[in-house]
Amino acid sequence: MIMKQISVFVENKRGRLAEITEVLAKNNIDIRALSIADTKDFGILRLIVNNPDKAVEILKADGFTVSITKVIGIGIDDKPGGLAKAMAVLYSEAISVEYMYAFISRSEKTAYVILRVENNENAIKVLQSNGFKIMQSQDI
Repeated sequence: MIMKQISVFVENKRGRLAEITEVLAKNNIDIRALSIADTKDFGILRLIVNNPDKAVEILKADGFTVSITKVIGIGIDDKPGGLAKAMAVLYSEAISVEYMYAFISRSEKTAYVILRVENNENAIKVLQSNGFKIMQSQDI
């Protein structure tokens, strides 16, 4: 139930994202979700892919600085208030969200959100007990 997220340190130079995505494409790695946070000189590209271990291996071999982080993927109702309900559940249990990003799902009724929290197991337990669906990599 815990997903592997790849984090890639990206220098803020023209073409770096093109290089990363090309390396992944050449190795048949499918990007399911992504987020990028940047500063003036660098950024962190966060990816959910179909084969995270292979993606890390090939990116490192190509000279990129890469790490794996364990995250949670949840499915929420794709309607106003869906995310607010999940955040209220985590807040009520004093679980802080370090960061999150969302993406479109294949289902019209469900939106997917990737969460990074301090204690994944506790957050999963709390979310499941409140009716939220925990996603697995193959679900997205």
